[in-house]
Amino acid sequence: MHAPDDDTTASRSVAVMRRLIRPWEKRHLHAVASVRFTAGGFNLAIGLVLLSLGRKAGTDRDRRKCYRWAAWFLVSAVLQLLGGFMDMAVARSAPPRA
Repeated sequence: MHAPDDDTTASRSVAVMRRLIRPWEKRHLHAVASVRFTAGGFNLAIGLVLLSLGRKAGTDRDRRKCYRWAAWFLVSAVLQLLGGFMDMAVARSAPPRA
């Protein structure tokens, strides 16, 4: 009987992620991850600025509008950063190119 191994489950999840990546992204995983990290940081900065502006808004309507835009940019930032982390995980697990 085989003992459960955490490494096999991690390699399976990376194999599934590897199938989801487009072919041109596979060739440039580090560049794509860098672009996603940059875009995520930019969206995070915009979201935080909008949260700050929402706190200082004069009316409830303006406050809600700023908070809605902030939520949009913050969710986008989370998705971009998550995509960058996934790309880096796949790049680390890929065999070295000859």
